[in-house]
Amino acid sequence: QKVHVLPQTVLYIADAETFSGHEECHEQKKARKRNSKETAIALEKLLPKRCQVLGLVTPGIVVTPMGSSSNQPQEIEEGEAGFALLFPKIDGVKIHTFHFSKDLKNRVFDESKFAEAGLKNNPDLRVVLLFGYNSWKSGATRFLHQIVNPLNEKSIILAGGQVESFTSLTSENNNAQPGDACGVVGLAFSGPQIQSATVLLDQDVADERTAEAAMQRLKAANIPERNTIGFMFACVGRGYRHYKTKRNMEADAFRKFFPNVPLFGFFGHGEIGCDRIVTGNFVLRECNDIKDDLLHGYTTVMTLIHLGSTK
Repeated sequence: QKVHVLPQTVLYIADAETFSGHEECHEQKKARKRNSKETAIALEKLLPKRCQVLGLVTPGIVVTPMGSSSNQPQEIEEGEAGFALLFPKIDGVKIHTFHFSKDLKNRVFDESKFAEAGLKNNPDLRVVLLFGYNSWKSGATRFLHQIVNPLNEKSIILAGGQVESFTSLTSENNNAQPGDACGVVGLAFSGPQIQSATVLLDQDVADERTAEAAMQRLKAANIPERNTIGFMFACVGRGYRHYKTKRNMEADAFRKFFPNVPLFGFFGHGEIGCDRIVTGNFVLRECNDIKDDLLHGYTTVMTLIHLGSTK
């Protein structure tokens, strides 16, 4: 007897070439938007109607083919690529999408929207993946700060980056499309069994030795590796250009220390995250009142999310 597990939440990411069939230029923007929407609609027809879907378009992709631990994660900086993560119902875990767009009439963000999205007054909130879009728009950076700063708590791991656009955001409560506005979309992971850790590879991490040292610190967090996903959010200026034409450096370093954890992510236009493991003896930093610096450029954020034990 066949058993089918239906997804409740889907995150899919593809690079711009996959959605447009060509490199974007000013004259092709309208055609690309139309093509992106058609592609998104075709994909969503394959999914259950009540499934939450978040689709992103980025300059490059980080993917573990088929998600198998036997496959090597790949940094695909050029060419067509994409992936979809399908999350079924998981006991003790709640995953939901959210979307905040900049209100042109109000400069101050209404923080009551955080509670509506489950991002405030939620003691089980563990991880928030944040993705800014249309970051080149006037006021986009200021708006991102308005979203990130209230969530900058030691009990919550924040990670993500700036993407080119999002193509889908469907849920029972939110089906808005961005248009030409700027904003933030994302996934929130809640549940007492969720564990997470993150490290930041800054500009000084520029060779195999220092990249592996960062992964060693992530390993020292002792996050269970079964039923765990790795995320890599890197600047478009890193990759083989940063490592002097040596490709796949950071993904290879991750696999060396986490051979059974699939890695996913993208190359984007700015990174969101921090380093929670900074001491010399590889122990987790103690929580204090100092806020983390969460917005970066020319860095890579590596994050582990453990979804609890499986029966």
